[in-house]
Amino acid sequence: MEKYKFAIIGCGRIAQRHAQHISNNGTLKVVCDIDKSKADKLAAEYGAKAYYNIDEVLDNEKDIDVISICSPNGLHAEQTIKSLKAGFNVLCEKPMAISVADAGQMISESLKANKLLFIVKQNRFNPPVVAIKKAIEDGKLGKIYSAQLNCFWNRNEAYYKGSDWKGTKKLDGGTLYTQFSHFIDLLYWLVGDVKEVKAKIANFAHQGIIEFEDTGAISLEFYNGALGTINYSVNSYGKNMEGSITIFGEKGTVKIGGQYLNELEYQNFEDFSADNLPPGNPPNEYGEYKGSMSNHDRVYENVIQVLNKKAIIATNAFEGMKSVEIIERIYNSASKNGKAM
Repeated sequence: MEKYKFAIIGCGRIAQRHAQHISNNGTLKVVCDIDKSKADKLAAEYGAKAYYNIDEVLDNEKDIDVISICSPNGLHAEQTIKSLKAGFNVLCEKPMAISVADAGQMISESLKANKLLFIVKQNRFNPPVVAIKKAIEDGKLGKIYSAQLNCFWNRNEAYYKGSDWKGTKKLDGGTLYTQFSHFIDLLYWLVGDVKEVKAKIANFAHQGIIEFEDTGAISLEFYNGALGTINYSVNSYGKNMEGSITIFGEKGTVKIGGQYLNELEYQNFEDFSADNLPPGNPPNEYGEYKGSMSNHDRVYENVIQVLNKKAIIATNAFEGMKSVEIIERIYNSASKNGKAM
């Protein structure tokens, strides 16, 4: 069977992860970046053709099966929509967009073009997350009363200074979009949709470094009646500290923790126990920094299965839009409440 052909748009750090897993599952035929040196380097490494303008890719490479969008957040919508209109399936990195309006247009264009739109949400494949999602669906927690999401990472000045887009409103969008959109997605996926948001955010340690907040405290009410909180910061001293979700239900309490939601730290259920979980993948390594657990292998396995009509999309575009919507509502609430920026 012929291997599916992929193109990567944006040849930064996360593109390396995509290229690795594309080569394991298909063929990386094309890479593209406006930075010629980045495109040339990745192309040479994987035997791909380098482009420096997305329009040239869309005009000249008609046999590509999937275009993987790995560019800065603020470019995701524009590049995805262009690719869909040109007749390509798209896999878009998180967050799919930095506004609900853009996310909605991406979904609309995928439907009009009758093309697949995949969103990368690799933390859904973390073994403890998979186990607790099934437990919730099987009623093992009963009615969910409340949930707490904690995101405590370190992103110092060097992290932002080393990038020409991170920390900017236009291309980054905010700490929740770049650092913690996976965690927001898991809160939505495990507990449900959010009815009401009240938020306060502030920039304590990154004045003159980033154009938005480094800290936030949020209270939530879910449509199912549960209450929730989100506390996040990129001011954890020296290194990442924790990424965790704790859920309290009528039949059980559970905490998925570790630095990357990769450990089942606590569980106590009426008639259930999540035991013998498979080990998870290590986090994404970015030199001095670590990101979320790396499950891009599972993402690409799902893409191939869907193309072969043997599976459904693991994270559809509507679900990708929900995390964007929740983040946008948090920032809108914070702006109404006043914020120390």
